[in-house]
Amino acid sequence: MDHEPSYKKRKVITIGVVSELTGLTERQIRYYEQRKLIFPERPERGNRKYSFSDVERLIEIANKREEGVRTHEIRQEIMKKNKEEEERKIKKQMLRGQINARFGIQND
Repeated sequence: MDHEPSYKKRKVITIGVVSELTGLTERQIRYYEQRKLIFPERPERGNRKYSFSDVERLIEIANKREEGVRTHEIRQEIMKKNKEEEERKIKKQMLRGQINARFGIQND
């Protein structure tokens, strides 16, 4: 099975386009990166590349900031969501392994 990231996770969008899509300034976007709320890819030339998932997260961050939520609170929420997602993945893999073992299915 090919493990190519989905189109939403591919880091292909420049900071200028992200700024246009989100309504945030490039400075704000860099600040959110600095606060470890987003993680753009930085190829050799150093130009940041963002994914559609990053754009969605930035819009979510901007909305929360408008509501008065502080960046460290947003980061805590993101970390909690990431941990929960990782736990779901592990449980799913364990269940798949148990089912495969029960029915004698070999994984490749």
